[in-house]
Order: sequence, then structure tokens, then C-alpha cells
Amino acid sequence: MKSKSAIHLIAIVGGSGAGKTWLADRLQRALGPQACRLSLDNFYRDRSHLPPARREQINFDHPRAIDWPCLERVLKDCRAGRATHLPHYNFTSHTRLRTDQSWRPGPLIIVDGLWLLRRPAVRCLFDMRIFLDCPAELRLRRRLTRDARERGRNQASVRRQFQTTVAPMHGRYVAPQAAWADLVLKQPLQEAKVRQLADGLRKECLR
Repeated sequence: MKSKSAIHLIAIVGGSGAGKTWLADRLQRALGPQACRLSLDNFYRDRSHLPPARREQINFDHPRAIDWPCLERVLKDCRAGRATHLPHYNFTSHTRLRTDQSWRPGPLIIVDGLWLLRRPAVRCLFDMRIFLDCPAELRLRRRLTRDARERGRNQASVRRQFQTTVAPMHGRYVAPQAAWADLVLKQPLQEAKVRQLADGLRKECLR
């Protein structure tokens, strides 16, 4: 834990289906109202200027799909304790909603995302960096469930996308980030490990 400031940013990084959101939810519940959440998913670039057929052809598993200047601005606002504006992204239409949400950071901010550790200018803003190491088979099973329930996808399209873009992009852009992590956790995680992590964050960040 590097920062002595009043605001602490924690990065949770891993492949699609690695359990980033699950871990962030568990930590937030364990740490209580002083912990709040951000997700890299809300920072996908707006594609409303493209016809729907063209949007479907975009490789959303490449880091260039993210609006990095917007993310960096929000994280810097958080570190300074300033209120900021968060974008909202619609995965069904691949467009950003027109109205941003005004948001004020709490003492501990848990941020989950695929590529939070790739860019030095973003990586240096985090006080602790966690990487989730999860087998490809488990990540695919979880993605099949999530995309059918939350994004209206059928299993055939999810499997095809996983094989053609998700897995190759994981090897190229996601997995190497383990080298920049302060902590690498193997999935599936035991509840005892989650409690231990929450206790450590409470001790270091919420004293």
C-alpha cells in the first residue's frame, strides 16, 4: 500500500470471467459504506456514430476500445477527493448514455477492469493492484452465464467471440499485467482469502 492520502484506489484486474466483479462486490460488502466502486466497463468508447452492423464488428477485447483520457480524469479526480462525472455505457447498443452521473469518491475506491495495469499513467494512480489468475475454461463458463443473462447473447455467439477475440486478446494484453500486480490471486478463491484481503484493506486504508 503506497499512499498515505485520505483516498485509496484499489485495482482488481483479470480476464473476462475471472471474477473481478464478484471480488469487488464481496470486498465492498465486507468493508461497508466507506468503500465504493468503479468499473472500467463504463469507460468503453461511444460508438453511436457507427451503424449497428459496424458496431458488432469492433474488437471490444482490445484496450483501444476504452476511453483512456476519460478514465484517467476520473481517477485523478478521485485521488484528489473531488466530485467527478461518470459515463454510462450500454453494452447492447454499444453506445454511451447522454447523461453522465455526478459522483463523489469515498475513502476507499475499488476499481475492476481488464486492462487497468497496462498504461503507466493509469497504473501509477492505484495504491494496490490485484490480479486474478483464472483458468480459461472457468472464465468461459462464467461468461456464457453472464452474457446470456445481462447482455442478451446466445451461447453460440459467446463461444465464437471467446475463441476468436477474447482468448487471443487475453494472452496478449490481459495476462502480462500480472507482472505489475502487488498480489496475484488464484481462482476460484476461498472465502477465507477474501476475508483476509478485506481485513488487510480495512487495516491499511480505513484506519
